[in-house]
Amino acid sequence: MFWGKKSAKEEGKLSGPREIPGPVQNYLVAEKKMDLDLVKLLKAVDRKSTTGATLNIRVFDNSEAIAKKVQVKDYTSLEECPDLIIYEGWFDQGAKQVKLEEKKKANWDTPILTQDEIQHKIEALKEPGDTVFFYTARGGKHGGPLGMGASVIELNPNYPGKKQKKYILYTADVIDMQPVGKGDKLFDSDKPKDIARWVKDAHHKRMY
Repeated sequence: MFWGKKSAKEEGKLSGPREIPGPVQNYLVAEKKMDLDLVKLLKAVDRKSTTGATLNIRVFDNSEAIAKKVQVKDYTSLEECPDLIIYEGWFDQGAKQVKLEEKKKANWDTPILTQDEIQHKIEALKEPGDTVFFYTARGGKHGGPLGMGASVIELNPNYPGKKQKKYILYTADVIDMQPVGKGDKLFDSDKPKDIARWVKDAHHKRMY
């Protein structure tokens, strides 16, 4: 008859990252003027308050955490990485009450360029070793306003050497709005239009 009762250890166990609860989503949209599609992409961790009447909550971007090589397991994980916390506060699920404080300004409002605009920026590279980058919403990297790192194009410093092509494309994680170095080399090409087409395929509204 006591099978349904949780042990003290189970009661004290913190839950892992999850979708932001409905009342908190509504608060972020109505009070903080955030886009609902973006709110649904963020994660939350919570724990019972000392009184047990409300839940303390922290909101973060898991893509940013991955880019910084941080594994967020529960609410307390972010105490060691406070720079990942976007909003922090409490909510009462039953009463539908929410109070959040912005802990850092997150910049997700990045312009989405056309393929022609991307190509123009690539062709504008003049000095050997110059680079330009574009945030991406698809791929194997993380971080940045579109969630999946960035494509970095370099004007090959060894061009026009033997078997060298003019441009090199890399993919990189993004931290604090900047690519982490040039990243990993993906391919090289003499054709800026082909590179721009490839970049554009991943440069669109955030999905993850």
